[in-house]
Amino acid sequence: MAEFVPPFLLRNPHLMTIAAAFWWRRFPSLPAPAPRLFEVEPGTRILAECHWQPEPRAHATMLIVHGLEGSSRSGYMLGTAEKAFRAGFNVLRMNQRNCGGTEELTPSLYNSGLSGDVHAVIAELAQKDGLQQMFAVGFSMGGNLVLKMAGECGSAPPPELRAVVAVSPSLDLAACADAVGLPHNFLYQRHFVNRLIKRMRHKARLFPGRFPLDGLRRVRSVREFDDAITARFCGFRDADDYYARSSARQLLAAIRVPTLIVTAQDDPMIPFESFRDPALTTNPQIQLEAPLHGGHCGFVARSGTGERFWVEARIVEFCRAHLDSAAGRFPLENVAGQVAARKPAGR
Repeated sequence: MAEFVPPFLLRNPHLMTIAAAFWWRRFPSLPAPAPRLFEVEPGTRILAECHWQPEPRAHATMLIVHGLEGSSRSGYMLGTAEKAFRAGFNVLRMNQRNCGGTEELTPSLYNSGLSGDVHAVIAELAQKDGLQQMFAVGFSMGGNLVLKMAGECGSAPPPELRAVVAVSPSLDLAACADAVGLPHNFLYQRHFVNRLIKRMRHKARLFPGRFPLDGLRRVRSVREFDDAITARFCGFRDADDYYARSSARQLLAAIRVPTLIVTAQDDPMIPFESFRDPALTTNPQIQLEAPLHGGHCGFVARSGTGERFWVEARIVEFCRAHLDSAAGRFPLENVAGQVAARKPAGR
């Protein structure tokens, strides 16, 4: 497919990020989902919105994971799901713990270290449903989760896992928290903090006595929230310990499945320096594509250049390229462009 070309006005990374988040969209080709609960550990369930092909075992499956304070209903989740379903994939839009109105399904909180939840869903789909070809796709925080999961598997990934895709992944959590805290990112900081505090207060009401909220009033940044809440209730010493133990960057060298990372060099929240790590650039399994522009999970393309939401089509294209040859019967007509040889950016 064509390389990413942004509209002139959306070369501003903030305009790109905001435009992509609030772009009004419809998804007429995506059928109504079938909700499904997965028990990822004793007492903890997560909800996935599933779109099954008529014969699920005859099709590959794409598991999509959202970002911080997103849900299965986020626009990029629905857009990617629609394109993947049209291309012949089963699609699961996975809610992380407590997201998408699921706070009552677990006594725990969600955080960037819970890559085991992704692995648990893949394992159940393989063992219970008999699905043989799966792809894990994550955006932002979800991108960190799928990369961390792949790295933790090392040389023994699930045989059903064909490839991984991470879009704008927050693979260095400390650097991302610092970037969000910069003055020019105050809108993102305020958005995330307000949403996190609102969710935490709701969670505390559902589980009386479990989450004392002393100190929450002093929270003004994502890092302060992680220090006061995430670390305290998720088993970390403090925010620095949480970031160090939960960042996928430390595991990039161990990834042994085909992996595509797409990030914009002008992403206001994800420092591009993280993607120059030799563990990433020298791993032959990782393909990095880093357009100059694109903002954070944006990649809205200029009219007349192909697919408007470029990265969603790129995800589907990459996953199709890593299907077993026996799956060649899947339809191609709804995928923008054909698979082309690419030289990874930033190498």
